[in-house]
Order: sequence, then C-alpha cells, then structure tokens
Amino acid sequence: MPVTQPYPELDELLTSMGVAGARICEIDASEAGAGNISVYVGWDLEVRRRFPLETEIELPLPAPALAGRTILVTGSGRRLRQIQDDPEASVAAVRIHDGGLTGTMFTSPRRLFEKLTSEFNSHLGVHQDQVARRGITFQAVVHAQPMHLTYLSHIPAYRDTKALNARILRWEPESIVALPEGVCVLEFMVPGSAEMMAANIEGLRDFQITLWSKHGVMARSDLSVTRAVDRIEYAETGAKYEYMDLVAGGRAEGLTRDEVGRVASEFNITSPWA
Repeated sequence: MPVTQPYPELDELLTSMGVAGARICEIDASEAGAGNISVYVGWDLEVRRRFPLETEIELPLPAPALAGRTILVTGSGRRLRQIQDDPEASVAAVRIHDGGLTGTMFTSPRRLFEKLTSEFNSHLGVHQDQVARRGITFQAVVHAQPMHLTYLSHIPAYRDTKALNARILRWEPESIVALPEGVCVLEFMVPGSAEMMAANIEGLRDFQITLWSKHGVMARSDLSVTRAVDRIEYAETGAKYEYMDLVAGGRAEGLTRDEVGRVASEFNITSPWA
C-alpha cells in the first residue's frame, strides 16, 4: 500500500502491518516473538477509537522532528504473525510531544504486552534522523531475523559490506534493481544498546537495509511496510542462494560483475555493486 493523498487511516495502516508481519513469518524471518515493526505517520491520525487507553512515557532518545506526529509500533514479545488477526493486542500508537522528549502511548484494552519493543530506540532514532534530514511524511521500519543472512554474518569473510554485496547480489538479475544500494553490514553489537542504535541510524542514511551481524536485519521504506519487507526478502533470497552454493561446494558461477552491470544499465540503475 504505497502512501499517497488522501492519506491512509489507522485501519489501513494496521492492515498493512499485519500483512507485512505475516510475510516476515512466512519466510522464516521471525521465530516466536522475534522481530518488530514501526510506522511513522506524518499527518493527523485518529487513534483513540481503537486505542483508547493513554499512558505518558519518556522516549529513549530526543525526537524533536517528530513532535505532534504518531508512530505505530509493536509491543515487546508479540508475534508478528498475530498482528493480522488482532492488531490491538500487539500494536501501540505513540504520539510525540513538543520538544520530542516524551509522548503519549495509546493502547487497547486487549493489549498483550507490558512495554514497547526493546529495539524502539533504533526505530525511533531512524524515524527522527530521516524526518529531520529529508522531511518525509511516512516511513516504515522493519526488524527481522532471516536465517540465511544471519548465518552468513557469522562467517568472518562475509562480515564486510563490500564482500557481502558482491556475493548476495550475484544470484538474480532483479537483486541489483531492488537493492541498488545493497546491504550495509554492521559488526555485532548488543541488541537494544545505544551503540547499536547509533550505528544503525548511520547505516540507514546511505542504505535502505542494514545487516546486524549475528542478529538480523533492519529495513526502511518511504512507500509502505510491505516494501520494507520486500527489501528483506530480496536480500534473504540472495543469501539463501549463497548458502546453497556454500553447501554445494561453491560450484555455481552466479552473475558476473559485467552481467550485473548490464542489468543495471538496462534499468537505469546507479549502484556501486554494478
């Protein structure tokens, strides 16, 4: 659901979060309560009909660029596959106050989580950074744990942005079109830490997906939640091909650098990996 005027209402946004969460689980990128989703909404959004309960909260970092706006975000420990059936049980709406230090968290009486995702700092930091830098009115951010990408990040030779992109973008012609910037590889950092948050914010300035080594990925999109999931799916498919080739003893050729370049040229794609 690309975001265009007239802007989507809450029901549509929750539906898109549910579809995205289901797809993340279908590709085995969210076991149990792993993974989280947030959506920055840069227009007036009525949330009280579905989320009537109000709690004042302190934000994990200052977010002055988001003042007066709303972030829909999943709760800690909730299963992404269950958003589709009962979004009120899994999602909260956070309205940012003037100054960006506090907010009002709106939830449903059916809420089944005690607090927001433990990685809310990374979500909020990316929204604050992108809105402050680019003035966007919408952004979806998705964190997931796709197995093949995460596995490759456990191998030191792949724990490098240049090396990883050279390997995973060579398996399908569509990959360079869908992921022209490629994937930014971050070293292992403790999940939810300030160090992880800062590195992820920086990584998502020039890339639209980061690989958190030995943990998972985070992707963003200005168009829709499902478009952010698409980026994860393309990257994970490339990693799956790479894993298959490792298991087979490195027998496949894959696309050559010249062939990737020819695809990029045909589709007017500018990419450092073509």
